[in-house]
Amino acid sequence: MRETRHLLPRLALSPGRAEAGARCLPEEVAVALSFNGTTQAVMMASPSDLEDFAFGFALTEGFARPEEIESVTPVETPHGIDLQIWLVSAAQERLAARRRRMAGPVGCGLCGIDSLEEALREPPVVTGPIRMSAGDCAAAIAALTDHQPLHDATRAVHAAGFWCPGRGLVAAREDVGRHNALDKLGGALARGDSGASLGAIILTSRVSIDMVQKCARLGAPLLVAVSAPTAHAVRMAEAAGLTLVGLARGNRCEVFTHPHRIIPDEAAHVA
Repeated sequence: MRETRHLLPRLALSPGRAEAGARCLPEEVAVALSFNGTTQAVMMASPSDLEDFAFGFALTEGFARPEEIESVTPVETPHGIDLQIWLVSAAQERLAARRRRMAGPVGCGLCGIDSLEEALREPPVVTGPIRMSAGDCAAAIAALTDHQPLHDATRAVHAAGFWCPGRGLVAAREDVGRHNALDKLGGALARGDSGASLGAIILTSRVSIDMVQKCARLGAPLLVAVSAPTAHAVRMAEAAGLTLVGLARGNRCEVFTHPHRIIPDEAAHVA
């Protein structure tokens, strides 16, 4: 497996001072996600947890369910890593039909998507019994902070975690890309015994519509992020039944959609 970080020389400048030294920086490599021999996307990603990445990407992009993946093989190439994913025939036929429908001159720059309609497609509606307090949101963010070794070393990567009431943080993944971190987390959950409907996705990044789409496809009813969402992400979360909590920092957070899943602290009141 490739190294996820490297120590590189740097010159630190401050008023009246120049200091030679080195800094630990995260590695990023080109990772091609190939399904049955056809490349669907090439991502710049951290070269770790690649099998989780394959499963999560296939699931959150709607390419295949976990049980439809026969094998995943990372193949080193001179230019990066070819993540070769082999699907059962039924999933391959669906993927081929999808590519035929999307064939055309329009491109929006998203993975495996060639039309504006595909980029804005509605995610599935999520349900789930989970409820969290504002204090739980703060505890989940703090727990994720304690499970980011690559970020602690480099200060240059994102993280996604899965938090369950009564269990705490049960999984976390890091990557130079926020989408990749979420896909890796989704793959880890799909391959493990933690159903996403029983907990909350925790993110260190802002929330855009594609992050909402991915969370909904994982079946997570609650999303907590340290940064703000976009306006379109809020509208999509509302339509998907997803509780979206943003700007979760310290003991404060802001609930944008479906607040019934968030239990206010006892002293809290609506101004």
